[in-house]
Amino acid sequence: MACQPAAPKFRSTDITGVDYGKGFALTDHHGRPRTLEDFRGKVVVLSFGFTHCPDVCPTTLAELAGVMKALGGDAAGVQVLFLTVDPERDTREVLARYVPAFHLGFIGLYGDLEATRRTAKEYKIFFDKRPVGDTYSVDHSAQSYIIDRQGRLRLFTRHERIGADLPGDLRVLLKQ
Repeated sequence: MACQPAAPKFRSTDITGVDYGKGFALTDHHGRPRTLEDFRGKVVVLSFGFTHCPDVCPTTLAELAGVMKALGGDAAGVQVLFLTVDPERDTREVLARYVPAFHLGFIGLYGDLEATRRTAKEYKIFFDKRPVGDTYSVDHSAQSYIIDRQGRLRLFTRHERIGADLPGDLRVLLKQ
């Protein structure tokens, strides 16, 4: 009997083989149309949120910036994408100011409401606009997904585990 190589050990939840998270068609904060295929060859971290978020979203992006710093030279093989769930307020200009403030290499992605809904459904992300005083907030799922160099969805990570789990997990994927 031949020995099978051991599966990689991840700290994040390994979701390799799921039948969702196959792609998206959005626009980046530079105004360029983007798909997941554009990032083939890099390990991609997808984070969903919105720029008016008071807590989880900026914390997630700050943690991801720390992960990039921890990776050192290996960070060149990783692309962080911040996909907005608030297309009404998160215009190209808003994302262009907000997302790179955390790390110059991060890219903000947006679409109209229908494209946002399609993308959220593809990645099993919940989001719901709710009134708050004379404005609104957006409740949303707070996980991030990690996609390998071949464009396959591999890992699910909770926002509070990013700093602890992702540096090692990304290094494993970068070696594959």
